[in-house]
Amino acid sequence: MQFNIKDRFNQELPADKILENSRRQVKEACFSYVTPKIPSKPSLIHVSPEMLANLGLTEADSKTQEFLNVVTGAELIPNTKPYAMCYAGHQFGNWAGQLGDGRAINLTEIEHNDKHWALQLKGAGETPYSRSADGLAVLRSSIREYLCSEAMFHLGVPTTRALSLSLSGDEVLRDVMYNGNAAYEKGAIVSRVAESFLRFGSYEIFASKGDAKTLKTLVDYTIKYHYAELGEPSKETYIAFLKAVTKRSLDMVVHWQRVGFVHGVMNTDNMSILGLTIDYGPYGWLEGYDQGWTPNTTDNTHKRYRFGTQPHIVLWNLIQLANALYPLVEEAEPLEEILNNYQIEVQLELQNMMCSKLGLKVEDRNDIQLIEVLEDVLQRSETDMTIFFRNLANLEKENTENWYATIEDAFYNPEEISKEIKQQWSAWFKSYEERLTLETLSDAERKSEMNNINPKYVLRNYMAQLAIDDANKGNYDLIDELFNLLKKPYDEQPNLEKWFAKRPEWARDKVGCSMLSCSS
Repeated sequence: MQFNIKDRFNQELPADKILENSRRQVKEACFSYVTPKIPSKPSLIHVSPEMLANLGLTEADSKTQEFLNVVTGAELIPNTKPYAMCYAGHQFGNWAGQLGDGRAINLTEIEHNDKHWALQLKGAGETPYSRSADGLAVLRSSIREYLCSEAMFHLGVPTTRALSLSLSGDEVLRDVMYNGNAAYEKGAIVSRVAESFLRFGSYEIFASKGDAKTLKTLVDYTIKYHYAELGEPSKETYIAFLKAVTKRSLDMVVHWQRVGFVHGVMNTDNMSILGLTIDYGPYGWLEGYDQGWTPNTTDNTHKRYRFGTQPHIVLWNLIQLANALYPLVEEAEPLEEILNNYQIEVQLELQNMMCSKLGLKVEDRNDIQLIEVLEDVLQRSETDMTIFFRNLANLEKENTENWYATIEDAFYNPEEISKEIKQQWSAWFKSYEERLTLETLSDAERKSEMNNINPKYVLRNYMAQLAIDDANKGNYDLIDELFNLLKKPYDEQPNLEKWFAKRPEWARDKVGCSMLSCSS
């Protein structure tokens, strides 16, 4: 097994001068060297063939003891120096100070086919940033991250990736719902892969300490390797950098809204500088279409990170990033202009996205109202988002009397749909019918277009929980089935039609299906 090692981060950026693995405040450093904890009895559960190839590895490589040792931290890749990254962040709107990689350890960086990848282990032991935690991860959260990061990629959503899922062989103590009922669970490790794991908090920490020198060093590094098209560092380049990050972040959150993904914990330390979905914790997928839904029990009171606020939270986080970059620009107006433009552009992009979900290609000034009325009626009764939009593509312009029946399967309680709600649906269908007369596509062409936008299969929380329940019994077949199902989320896959279904009633209030904590 041979990696093409091309380390940059720990070669070009300032390192923590203290080498001992003790909890501490780290100064004037972007990372701390750290060695993964050696697991007692590691075993491989699943590996992504696609990510193997992306790193220049083969299936045969993945079956070796060396591969298992590397992706569980039992063995270091020769001539590499693993490290944990230093960053800060705002958590639930409040400044939290230094955070850092508390349970993530970066092994190395790899180049293959002109692409650069950082390889990281999540759950491989404590670091100087672990605070009071153990730096480990459990099987349930690791399964959720492994499956979801790969599923998101195939949905077309910018995301970090996953190479492998392994058991450590160790037991890990966790209090799932933070209610005093701690219990031992199976320890697990996910090997994660991304172009970079830098996040907004990576820059905030230096601005907060008045360390403009290290801030500039990190920003210049980021531009050099990840935004090279912006040119050599300068005040204008730093402004362009914020604009580029803003555009990537906007694209990411519009994709989230398109597929009904709720991140659950959009703190600034969980915002990728590359506009990638990062840190899959208490995420969830909309079952019933509900702008106010959040999967995160920690956020249940204020619902800061609910589905409908995600585009606004991206802006809030971008404001914090702009504040962090200000010492390099020393001029507020150009930064404010970028942030003000985001507010305009995100509304346009969200409207365009919704039009694409409805199969509308011709521009019409009444589309905003059509979308707003739809979003209102969707929330009058619990209506499954994924099933509704997928079935909407089956409407036939010459068969309008069957439109309601075509989407009826999306209702969780169809017998409870009142006469008033049915009338609202009839009124919206009439407006939609009139709107489709402006379009030139045939029913079949429109269906094809819509089915490329509206997925048939997403990783619903109950699906992940079923895989977790089986895995806890030592059966990993469902992990593999879901992994392969979600590689083709827009395809019909008739033999797997059972997954195109509403959340079962048993999952409505089950922990892991509807309620998730930050340890999920």
